[in-house]
Amino acid sequence: MGIRKLGYVGLDVTDVDAWTDLLGRTLGIGVTTEKSGTDEVTLAELDMFKYRLALYPAAHDRPRHVGWIVDTPAELDRLTGRLTDAGHTVEDGTPQEARLRGATRLRRFTDPVGYRVELAVGETKARTAVARPDGTQPGATGLGHFVLASPRLEELRELYENVLEFRLTDYRAPGLYFLRCNPTHHSIALAHADTASLHHLEFEHGSIDDVGRSYDRAKANGAPISISLGRHMNDKALSFYVRNPSGFHLEIGCGGIEVGEDWVPHDFGVSDVWGHHHAEANPFASPAS
Repeated sequence: MGIRKLGYVGLDVTDVDAWTDLLGRTLGIGVTTEKSGTDEVTLAELDMFKYRLALYPAAHDRPRHVGWIVDTPAELDRLTGRLTDAGHTVEDGTPQEARLRGATRLRRFTDPVGYRVELAVGETKARTAVARPDGTQPGATGLGHFVLASPRLEELRELYENVLEFRLTDYRAPGLYFLRCNPTHHSIALAHADTASLHHLEFEHGSIDDVGRSYDRAKANGAPISISLGRHMNDKALSFYVRNPSGFHLEIGCGGIEVGEDWVPHDFGVSDVWGHHHAEANPFASPAS
């Protein structure tokens, strides 16, 4: 009970057209648009749900909010109490925000980094199937996880593990922790860095072939492949990464493992089974303490 899964990520972006081109031509992901006040919000069609990745036109590129789906209104109230007891100010989202997200209830607070975190009850299905630009199925199947890097690592761990009740799956010492809120290996990873940033956001795909087709399109369209095709050591996912127009990574992956109640957290040692060669220096090659 409590938080069930990663629901959505909202980004402020300076170049919506470049994002739309990357999503469509390179990753095979279509978009729709919705009005939110005076803004036209671009929504990526990752799966049948309305609100997964939302792009808001802005003067600066930065994370706008991250949303976690909560099981029930009672669980939302319980988590609100835990957050309040831990010193966080929790507020209700506006009716307009709730409608856009497809939520029946919406609350928000600010994490130790300064990012807005939302807790939502309910999701709205916008479609029964997703039409891919290249006609392949299933392609992208949803939003997987994200990695948040920050100098306030211990405060973030306190929030997610002790207040929001995420469980530690595994780690690389020192300074990189993978957390779960359901059987999926991880929905968020927390890392130490000198400045706060979203290191990457992962799109789940249905098969190795879907990842491979995206990889071919990325190379054909000259997309900046920032980390080559490879398989991670800890969750066994096969993936590659592209640098998106906002400057961080998008991971295109499939095949991550699930873990059971008897799973024992451990240091998984090296980052990859094979591949995942970085075009630039890997900030997590030797995580800072």
